[in-house]
Amino acid sequence: MRDGRPPKLSEIPAFTAYMDTGWGTPDRTPPVVPGAARAAADHRARLAEALPGRTLVLAAGEAPVRSNDTAYDFRPDSDFFWLTGCPVENAVVVLRGADATLYLPPPAYPGDPAFWTDARYGELWVGAAPGLDDWARALGVPVRPLAELGELGLDPAGLDEETGRTLAELRMFKDAWEVGQLREAVDRTVEGFAAVIREIPAAVVGPGERWLQGTFDRYARAYGNGPGYATIVGGGRHAPTLHWVRCDGPVVPDELVLLDMGVETRSYYTADVTRTFPVSGTFSPVQRQVHDLVERAHRAGLAAVAPGRRFTDFHHAAMEVIAHGLADWGLLPVSVDEALSDTGQQHRRYLVCGIGHHLGLDVHDCARSTPEAYQDATMAPGMVLTVEPGLYFHAHDLTVPPELRGIGVRIEDDLLVTETGAEVLSGALPLGAGELEKWMASV
Repeated sequence: MRDGRPPKLSEIPAFTAYMDTGWGTPDRTPPVVPGAARAAADHRARLAEALPGRTLVLAAGEAPVRSNDTAYDFRPDSDFFWLTGCPVENAVVVLRGADATLYLPPPAYPGDPAFWTDARYGELWVGAAPGLDDWARALGVPVRPLAELGELGLDPAGLDEETGRTLAELRMFKDAWEVGQLREAVDRTVEGFAAVIREIPAAVVGPGERWLQGTFDRYARAYGNGPGYATIVGGGRHAPTLHWVRCDGPVVPDELVLLDMGVETRSYYTADVTRTFPVSGTFSPVQRQVHDLVERAHRAGLAAVAPGRRFTDFHHAAMEVIAHGLADWGLLPVSVDEALSDTGQQHRRYLVCGIGHHLGLDVHDCARSTPEAYQDATMAPGMVLTVEPGLYFHAHDLTVPPELRGIGVRIEDDLLVTETGAEVLSGALPLGAGELEKWMASV
């Protein structure tokens, strides 16, 4: 020993020789979701048709550093995964038309000192690691060592605007495999909601919102890859905060709790569902009044989702219901017509966010699309989107009567546009206040 420090293992010949021997071969089957490789090949063909004659270089990305030599969990770039089905950190794909070559960092196996010295790629550190040939067989594409990419002079510096836009607009239309992944995400999310509701009594007497957040996140990790976005648990006066991801408040009887949650599958497709529940199991009259108005707006929005309809139709349908409802309560400082006009929008004080978006590999999917292909476009079969109106009366908003302050309600469902209309993928979750009360009592 030197000054009390243990010896450096890599400098001990006897130890390094010993570490080279006595190792069997673990199961190195690549973790490829069934169907992902075939779907990725189809996606590459669609991209090649949209951008003929192009050579493209895309990177999977790298987990961000949390501190020093620890990192956050890795998740591959969505465009990269859509085109490859490959979940490997630091991987790069080179596309020449529909032909793909993957470049991966090779793992370090017994016989290579990096096997036990390299905390990023040494198999002793990271567990059984598929080799390049294993990945090639699983994904159906040539796979080469990452170091060779530099010799080709190709740089995965990021997508240019045209390529990013093209990929976003292609990804708007989900194929059958993608729809299956989204169905799984939604079904698991509904199960996760039930798991959370069962824990409300424990949250009331214990750690509040954190307990419900942790319950869902644990469920999402157990039955998927994890939560598809930061879980929102808004109890009481936190419910009107649109992105209440701190989840550090109490869950109080006689108040509401807003749950905005989604399971991300192991293929990285996510659900995005919201319901608002009475902590006691029963809505008070004023809570139900707010919930019923949001429900009417939500149903109007759902009815406006169909092929050939403008993407913004469900927004306008829901907003018209909201504006009329607020006017009936005496909360609009102007007429309904003026509020709904482009120069008014006073009703949006209580609903400043958008009320729907595309859904897929990203919770806010296809964000690089042009307005003409997104908000100004017509809906078409294969699109998956959310509808999510709400009302958010902040506790410090003096424009609403005291009994409404601190009440926030959002209802969100995931929909698949079909040839004849739309399918509510999250329809297994009750919608109306009475149905929610019954469901809470039964789970």
